[in-house]
Amino acid sequence: MNSQPAVHSVYSSTGSTGSASSLPLPPGFRQPSPRSPTPSQTPAGSTRSSSVLDVSSVNNDQLLDHSHLKPGSKAALLSYTQTINMYRENAKKTNSPDIQCDFAIFMVEAAKPLTNAEDEQARWEYLAEAEKLLKQLASRGHAESQYYLGNLYASGLLSRKGKNEFDKAFPLFVQATKHHHADAAYRAAKCYEDGLGTRKDSAKAIQFYRKAATLSHPGAMYRLGVAEVNGELGLSKNSRDGVKWLKRAAEAATSEYPHAIHELALLHEKGIENVVFVDLDYAVSLYAQAAELGYAPSAFRLGECYEYGKLNCVQDPALSIHYYTIAAQQGHREACFALTAWYLVGSPGILPQSDEEAYVWAKRAAEKELPKAEYAVGYFTEVGIGTPKDPDGAMQWYRKSAEHGDKRAIQRLQGKPGNQKQSKNKKGGNQPDDCTIM
Repeated sequence: MNSQPAVHSVYSSTGSTGSASSLPLPPGFRQPSPRSPTPSQTPAGSTRSSSVLDVSSVNNDQLLDHSHLKPGSKAALLSYTQTINMYRENAKKTNSPDIQCDFAIFMVEAAKPLTNAEDEQARWEYLAEAEKLLKQLASRGHAESQYYLGNLYASGLLSRKGKNEFDKAFPLFVQATKHHHADAAYRAAKCYEDGLGTRKDSAKAIQFYRKAATLSHPGAMYRLGVAEVNGELGLSKNSRDGVKWLKRAAEAATSEYPHAIHELALLHEKGIENVVFVDLDYAVSLYAQAAELGYAPSAFRLGECYEYGKLNCVQDPALSIHYYTIAAQQGHREACFALTAWYLVGSPGILPQSDEEAYVWAKRAAEKELPKAEYAVGYFTEVGIGTPKDPDGAMQWYRKSAEHGDKRAIQRLQGKPGNQKQSKNKKGGNQPDDCTIM
């Protein structure tokens, strides 16, 4: 192999679950993490620590010989292949399913970076070895192996065509749920709700969400809360019980499942009679909590609040730009477009005016099919704001925007360019008076 990924210590975490901008999964599960941590590490939950090795289970025996790393003239680093071989041999020596599962996960992580054509054979060899070992462990009732193998199938990582194999994943999630695996119960519920690998069954979905919720899974508690508040999944509307679930989910929120905090903030903006009182200051504090967890919709909402003085917030350009940036960096298209507006005019001492940056952020929003951003990119390209003039390219963006329903783009394609008298304003910089682009 011409290229090998960096050797990771087998004692370090092999990855993380990442953050969510919406309730995870459908359509298609995300790439599985080496350990999708159970929200509450209680005896009831079966998911272990995110550490690749549970060192306490090795009975103080050194799993790998590190003598080659000792200082001296003979010190040497192991090659990547040697590291894997050593890990494999030592994993075979133990009867611990946890350590064997960790080795399988290590092999999956080793395979992921092998994307070059010359590495393809090694990639599939690693994945095949991991799949075989996980199947063996799963057949013996090892819940973490069942869950992780299910995630691999759902992600399409084990399919040469990249196909999401929910038909294989779903029964594994159900099996792991029987061993009180919170994440598996949540995945099984999502499968039942969306008909992934099984027929849609709202009653079964509720059953598995409740199972996961009893194990303190924040995603499951959030989904139950929303279902109760809105009367979804065959449940009757029960705002009081729904809010209770949302509060529990908010208390257990993580960067992967911050949704309940945001939902509670929305409820405190509008209120629910005799259940949730309107409290705008508290709503802002909840949005801030969710934004700290990296939740893009909450960060965007705060960006709006500090830009326009909403929800009792004092207008603050620095905070507005800060929160828009948090959301935009995660691909929130409205936030990307909001940064376009700020860059068009700048903010003294906070953000320098830059037509080039305005164009970059508008294009990012346009690439996510935000109609008004597509129109703006068309206009920028036509006039030459932050990018060279390109009439043909501009018309392509106008067409995309028109296809997505933007009335200004439709008018532009009909040959109505508008008055070319220029004016400056907060949201558009130099632009025609009747051609507001923001």
